[in-house]
Amino acid sequence: MQRIVLATVAALFATLVAGAASAKEFLLTSVKPNTLVLVDPAARRVARTYEIAGPGSVLGIAPSPDGRIAYVVTNHWNTLVGIDLDNGSEVFHADFSSGALRVRNTFGLEVSHDGREIFVLLLPTVIGPSEYHVQDPYIAVYRADAGLQAVPVRTLPVPRRTAQIMQSDDASKLYCVSWDIHAIDPQDGHELGVQKLIHWDRPGFAEPDVFGVWTQFEQSHIWINPYSAARTDADPADPASMRTGMATLDLATGAFHMIEFENTTKVIFSAVVNPARRNEAFAVYTTLSKVDLAKGELVRRVDLPHTYYTVNISGDGREVYVGGTMDDIGVYSADTLERIGEIRMPDGADQAASWVRIVQR
Repeated sequence: MQRIVLATVAALFATLVAGAASAKEFLLTSVKPNTLVLVDPAARRVARTYEIAGPGSVLGIAPSPDGRIAYVVTNHWNTLVGIDLDNGSEVFHADFSSGALRVRNTFGLEVSHDGREIFVLLLPTVIGPSEYHVQDPYIAVYRADAGLQAVPVRTLPVPRRTAQIMQSDDASKLYCVSWDIHAIDPQDGHELGVQKLIHWDRPGFAEPDVFGVWTQFEQSHIWINPYSAARTDADPADPASMRTGMATLDLATGAFHMIEFENTTKVIFSAVVNPARRNEAFAVYTTLSKVDLAKGELVRRVDLPHTYYTVNISGDGREVYVGGTMDDIGVYSADTLERIGEIRMPDGADQAASWVRIVQR
């Protein structure tokens, strides 16, 4: 009997290992009008599209941990829906607004590591007959199994100007990126700590300028965001009087760093850390840049055929994907920054500032 049980366990384990080994990476992006797109980067093609009911286009995209559901913000930032990537059906639906209360999501979206809850940053405004009454922002927490009439099970207060949210690897914290990075308890919202970003109080520097709305930390589990900062101790005519850097937050350890790597000569919208070489980052807008985070140095830079807003990377760290604007995702070598491929969107459709996420399927 014991041999039978052991053989059964061994067979089950082998099946699980084989299933894990057979999982492959896909990209999730979106195009107008209101269409989610699943991309096979290895085949350099679109694998499937999912038309989402309602007006508008997709804003944020957050896949479930098992890679089965994609949660997307749509309907002019007023609705969160969950799309089953196997059959295209809508399995989750939550409308944010009701009556005179108009509520919108602006970028912050996260799924808990166990897949049971969804965290959505919301900005409410009461629409009066002659004026608007802006309310305090908050995170609405939904159960993933709430179905097509989902309502929040709790709400968490967040600072104004919060744009991005992400969960620590141990699930004990939600990091809220505002002017500073606030760590809050995901159960009751009480503050657990603050990492100074805008308010860094650094001698010789003015407050840094930070712009970040794209989420792409899933491969390295490091949040990264570009910034620029003026030196107050330098001649404004000196090229070194304005510096560009990267802010990083390790979601496993909580370690936070800010480091400059060049004089500000190029605009950078978003960045990603290489999971295979975690001191290496790639940043994008009109150029694709490779940055050494340990040394604070620009390693290499190439011009792009047009602007790209967002960037992601393969799990082995070999390919960099740039997207989020026009009708293509560019594929680049992480080593040389050579353009080695591209994936065209269906019918030349525009991605329109979409996120580009990685999902294991």
